[in-house]
Amino acid sequence: MKGVMMVLAMVAAAALATGGGAFAQEKKASKEAPKVAMKAITENDKVKVYEATYAPGAENTAVATTSTRVVRALTNGQLLRSYADGKKETIHWKAGKVEVIPPGPAYTTKNTGKTTLHLYVVQLK
Repeated sequence: MKGVMMVLAMVAAAALATGGGAFAQEKKASKEAPKVAMKAITENDKVKVYEATYAPGAENTAVATTSTRVVRALTNGQLLRSYADGKKETIHWKAGKVEVIPPGPAYTTKNTGKTTLHLYVVQLK
């Protein structure tokens, strides 16, 4: 009987340890910055059209900088562009603003504003 109790105690301790580890991972994951939400609208052999939604704090680490993009802001907001060489610039978007963004150096973007930013993007292939 003592052996059974000892095994049960070890199983319970292992379950608690595993549960604690999973909780720690969930806690860690929740501290990571949210990702930008991409919604595909249409695509063919010449263009890709999508909406990008940046919640406050959301980051995009896969910006398509090797092709020309036409970007229209659907809402007001701001993004911080961070380049590989350390340069940073803040882009202020007003609803209706349209930018033609030519190919250029790689960068990431992060919504540093307090509101959700919605962008409509037409990316040339």
